[in-house]
Amino acid sequence: MIEYFLDARSMQHPEPLEKAIENLKKLDNNSYFYMLHRKEPIPLLALASEHNLNYISKQTIDNNWHILITPNKDVNLEYFIKDASV
Repeated sequence: MIEYFLDARSMQHPEPLEKAIENLKKLDNNSYFYMLHRKEPIPLLALASEHNLNYISKQTIDNNWHILITPNKDVNLEYFIKDASV
């Protein structure tokens, strides 16, 4: 699967959401969006839910959030999380 990655931990509002939306527009069933953020991006997760996308949001022990989104309902996104401390 193709990964579209965004490290948004140092970005200020509204840049993370704007860049995330740009990446979501690129997705198909063979790709996923992976974002690292310093907080849980509730508006992005609401958008993913509204569009019936497959997504997960997990916080690591260092308080980073790993957000993965794909339109493919058959993909187990847990498999693609890069940090074992999630």
